[in-house]
Amino acid sequence: MRRPPLAQFCLGAVALVSAVCALGLGTPYVPPADLPATFGADGITGLVVTELRFPRMLLALIAGACLGAAGLVLQEALRNPLAVPEMLGVSSGAALGVAAPLVLTLAVPLVLQPFLALAGAAIGGLLTLVAAGLGRSPSAVLLTGAAVAAALQAALLVLMVMADQLDLQLIYRYLLGSLSARSWDDVTGLLPWLAVAVPALVLCVPVLGVLRLGDDDARALGVRVERARVAALGIAVVLIAPVVAVCGPVAWVGFLAPHLARRLRPDAGAAGWLLRSAACGAIVVLCADQPARLALAPVETPVGAWTALVGVPAGVLLLKRGRGPARERGQDVPAVPGPPAGLPAPVLRKAER
Repeated sequence: MRRPPLAQFCLGAVALVSAVCALGLGTPYVPPADLPATFGADGITGLVVTELRFPRMLLALIAGACLGAAGLVLQEALRNPLAVPEMLGVSSGAALGVAAPLVLTLAVPLVLQPFLALAGAAIGGLLTLVAAGLGRSPSAVLLTGAAVAAALQAALLVLMVMADQLDLQLIYRYLLGSLSARSWDDVTGLLPWLAVAVPALVLCVPVLGVLRLGDDDARALGVRVERARVAALGIAVVLIAPVVAVCGPVAWVGFLAPHLARRLRPDAGAAGWLLRSAACGAIVVLCADQPARLALAPVETPVGAWTALVGVPAGVLLLKRGRGPARERGQDVPAVPGPPAGLPAPVLRKAER
C-alpha cells in the first residue's frame, strides 16, 4: 500500500523550513531572501552563517541520517521494533569510551576520539551478543542489551562522581547530546567514516531482507544468521560511534526514524526503508536542533533532550498504530480448525480446563 505523496511532501517542506530557520534565526537574524548573499560574505553575518550555522546544520543532517540508518539496521537484524542503539549498549559504550579519558586526565588527540567511541561501542555491542548467546532469540538479545546498557550507564555515573566541577559540566552536556560550538572540522571528520559505512550498508540490505523471514528460513536460504547479526551490529557501530564522538549520544533518533519510514511506505522493504529512515533521522535532528538553539536563548539546551522528549512518545504512538490486524497488512489469517460438521465439540476433561 502506497502512502499518498502528501506525507512525503510535508516532510520535505518541514526539512526546508527547518534549514531556513537553522541558517537565519538567531543573533544576528538573517531574512530568508538574504541568505544566499551571506555565504562567503565579509562581516559578522557572513562569518556566523558560513562558519557556525551552516556546518552545524550539515552536522545535524549527517548525524540524524547515521542514527536513523543504524536504528533500522538493528531493528531489521533483530526483527524487533524496539531494538535501538540505546537498548543494546552501543551508544552507552561509545559515550563511555569518549568520557573516560577526559575524567582520567589522559591526553588524547581529537582525531583519536572517534576510534575510542568505536572501541567502546563495539565492546558494548559484543558484550550484549556474547551475554545473550549468538544463537538465542532476538528478544533475548534485546533484554540482555538493556542490562548491558544499564551497566555501562552506571560506569558513566561513577566517572561523573570522580570528575571535577568543570569536567562534570562538560560530561553532562556531552551525555545529553549537543551540536553547540561545532565547526567544519567536525563535519569533515565524519566523511571518512561515511565512506566506509555507506558501501557496507549497500551490501547489508539484501541480508536484512532475508533475516526478516525468520532464522529458520534465513538458514534454509544459506544465510549464516549469527554472523549476519554480528555484521549488522558492526555496521551500526561504524555509523553510531563517530556521531557519538562528535555530538554525544543523541537519544532515540534510531527508534523514531525507522517507524516514520515504515509509515511512509509500509511495503518498501529493507532497501526503501533504509533510505527513508536516514532521511527521517536527518529531519528529526535538524528540527530538534532549532528549539535547542532558540527556546532558552542565549542559553542553548542539548539537542538530545529534545529528541528524547519528542521521539519516545511519537515512536510509541507510531508503533502502536502500526500493529494492526494481519489482514490490514495484506497477510492471510489462518483459520483455526474446528470439529468436523455434524460432530459435537470435544469436551475438556477436568485436568485440561
